[in-house]
Amino acid sequence: KGLFAEVQKYAKKECIFASNTSGLSITELGNSTDRPEKFVGLHFFNPPVVMQLVEVVKGEKTSDETVNKCVEFVKSIGKTPVVVRKDVAGFIVNRILVPYLTLAIEDMEKGVAKKEEIDSVFLYKYNFPMGPVELADFVGLDVLNFIGSQWGLVPTPKILKEKFEKKELGAKTGKGFYDWSAGRPKIPKLEGYDELRLIAPMVNIAAELIELGVAEAKEIDIAMKLGTNMPKGVCELGDEIGLDKILAKLEELYKEKGYEILKPRELLKKMVSEGTTGVKAGKGFYDYGKSSYKNITVEKKDRIAKLTINRPQRLNALDMDTLEEISSALKELEVDPEVRVLVITGSGDKAFSAGFDLQSNADFTRPRMLWITHKGNEVFSQIEKFPKPVIAAINGYAFGGGCELALACDFRIMKRGAKIGLTEVALGLIPGWGGTQRLPKIVGVAKAKEMIMLAKRLDADEAEKIGLAKAVDVDKFEKEVMELAKQLSEMPPVSLRVVKYAINFGSDLPTEIGKFLEELAFGVATSTQDIVEGITAFFEKRKPDFKGI
Repeated sequence: KGLFAEVQKYAKKECIFASNTSGLSITELGNSTDRPEKFVGLHFFNPPVVMQLVEVVKGEKTSDETVNKCVEFVKSIGKTPVVVRKDVAGFIVNRILVPYLTLAIEDMEKGVAKKEEIDSVFLYKYNFPMGPVELADFVGLDVLNFIGSQWGLVPTPKILKEKFEKKELGAKTGKGFYDWSAGRPKIPKLEGYDELRLIAPMVNIAAELIELGVAEAKEIDIAMKLGTNMPKGVCELGDEIGLDKILAKLEELYKEKGYEILKPRELLKKMVSEGTTGVKAGKGFYDYGKSSYKNITVEKKDRIAKLTINRPQRLNALDMDTLEEISSALKELEVDPEVRVLVITGSGDKAFSAGFDLQSNADFTRPRMLWITHKGNEVFSQIEKFPKPVIAAINGYAFGGGCELALACDFRIMKRGAKIGLTEVALGLIPGWGGTQRLPKIVGVAKAKEMIMLAKRLDADEAEKIGLAKAVDVDKFEKEVMELAKQLSEMPPVSLRVVKYAINFGSDLPTEIGKFLEELAFGVATSTQDIVEGITAFFEKRKPDFKGI
């Protein structure tokens, strides 16, 4: 308060005051100045060079204009703002995170489980970057002890106070609950701890934040993912586990401990009573109802999106409406930070896509056909330029336009029993959606001419022989597709994007210019944080965790 009292002597009236505090009240700080309407919290996360999140905290008197200006400022420096609409202790991330860490330490103290058992379930089952006890050490036990005692959300465990008094503060002192003298502790894969003892309270606090009007579910999840590097948000986790299970665990924990923060929130009780219990019910914090698309479906799980052409009655043939829907889905998936890989396939087991649906088009005039070829080329160029790897899972016939769709993808995996070919010449046509350009690049000019001019239909083994697709047995097809998708999803996103562009478009250029494009792409890749993570992981002999930044 003294600092801002001094600053306001010299600051212009229009000057906005902001604090990076993670624990002080923005309202109280603002009220101590001559401009509470221009006082805001801008809470960065450590290390700020790496962490994307900034919580923009609105005090009781902070104006919307001030908040909006700060949101734009945060965006201008390449960070992601999440607005905290009410000034509550801990804002969003720390209000959820601190009880999560403290309750884990309490369970360890009371003998519910060993620290390694608690951390193991979050590390290996939920893919958290650290388990809660290890994270407490990493954050600093002095920090956790201080803010825990300040907010009083959960009683501070005796063992935490003892560590603080002994100055065993975690990673920074070389010892906390773990020994850090030789670096990060190695935690074995163990079972036995009930993770809902920690997940249920986090979901309950998220419900509280929604009730209080602090933030919506999506904003809470963005904040938790960007602020803690959790792979999934708290509300997403609750929906996946089932809010009925979350509620039951909260009732059990509240009876066991009696902490107010464990008392089930009315919002949760209402959702469960109404049957909106999450993914299995089709609705929870999020709506998992049917897509607005009619001719395609889009599913997302574990960083992988699956786009299915859903016209099995027409062998998944492509009409103009379907092309429009594919285009719309690509635009959505392109900017979805939760999607790193796209799989395209067809519904049923007969066809990937039998090509353009001639029966859907009664107008064969030149202007109409020019429009159709233009639209198909436009959509398939979207696939070719899509900034994430695209896999064609060829589960059946891929003829004409269906083959051209597969050619626009980065990878083609073909089920034995499926057929593929550019068959347009047999109808008196020629390929019109990029087939004459993409196929020669993949199989060579002579083989492409043979396939196109003779309207050949190749089986999976024939396609594999010429390098067009990878042939896979029927019973291994789905597993093979998803394994490739999983491997790609774990690679550095920016590197994948620029190398895709260098290959796809550099090959169209003279070699020297293509190499120059490669140099530029190399420069982009080396400017990311992922290169630091990749090199660090290599020397630490661990699997890298790439963030795409």
